[in-house]
Amino acid sequence: MDIHILGGLSVREGGVSITPTAAAPRQVLALLTAFAGQVVPVTVLTEELWPSGAPRGARTELAAHIAELRALIARALHESEEDAAAGRWTERRTADAVLVSLPGGYRLDTGVGVHDIGQFERAAGAGYRAMDAGDLVRASLRLGEALALWHGEPYAGVAAGPCLRREVERLESARLSVLDQWVEAQLGLGRHEEILSELPGLAARYATNEPLQAHLMVALLRCGRHEEALAVYERLRTVLHRETGMEPCARLRRLQHSVLAVRHTRVGAGAGARTPLAATSAEALFGYATGPGTTRAAFDAVPAGGWYGPAVPRVPAQPQPGRAGTVTAGVAMAV
Repeated sequence: MDIHILGGLSVREGGVSITPTAAAPRQVLALLTAFAGQVVPVTVLTEELWPSGAPRGARTELAAHIAELRALIARALHESEEDAAAGRWTERRTADAVLVSLPGGYRLDTGVGVHDIGQFERAAGAGYRAMDAGDLVRASLRLGEALALWHGEPYAGVAAGPCLRREVERLESARLSVLDQWVEAQLGLGRHEEILSELPGLAARYATNEPLQAHLMVALLRCGRHEEALAVYERLRTVLHRETGMEPCARLRRLQHSVLAVRHTRVGAGAGARTPLAATSAEALFGYATGPGTTRAAFDAVPAGGWYGPAVPRVPAQPQPGRAGTVTAGVAMAV
């Protein structure tokens, strides 16, 4: 079974779509794919479909949605068997073995196939390991591969209840974390000019995301665009104050002061003189090495994940089966 959710729900069995068009069974399938291979309790499914409280006959209606999904699966399996009869071997299964009824819930057994969330998490994990090892070239490649899997919002077109909303938030947090590290790898490789074609749009989309705003300020500064770097800080400050009543974090404030200091130094050196930053001062002020193949310098000794807070893991793991009842980002990036 091939599952794609990073840009809209698409589920295919043996190359045949089993994604229903009706909203409710589509929502049920989405939740089952989110926790593929795990038992999703009936209580979680009913809460997803009816957040305000399940009506009388809710379980009967849920069973009807399950039956509709099994009918789609059975049709796809039948067409796959016809392909096998034509000389193309395929694994033979039944609809009941794919969408399994168990005491208290249902489990979607996907068998072999592609799941884009799994692809994303594997590529992201490889990228993080490369970052930790100081291999920025490999980190840039693998993190870019992870981001290229996104073609839009996760589960786009699906009516999301409380459980799916939490899953969407988890995936978006993981995407932002990967995006942060990918941009940091680009900056570490000295590719600040190249990423300025994409970074302003990303920073505008995630207007309150401090890591992206910091990366944009550094890229602009490296290109000698001090006033634009300062404008990024002021926009962030305005948006944060309007939406949260808070000021930018201490690291952003120090970065702004550093940009002001660099601008003052250049102005003092004469308007016609171009005085590039020395590598040592750039690393000391902004926490980035200036040449390819070097790792970032410590910036307040805060790890990359620290931007997002301790509650957001780098690559969130799927919930464990026992927790099913509390089921609580050169690169083509869809933004």
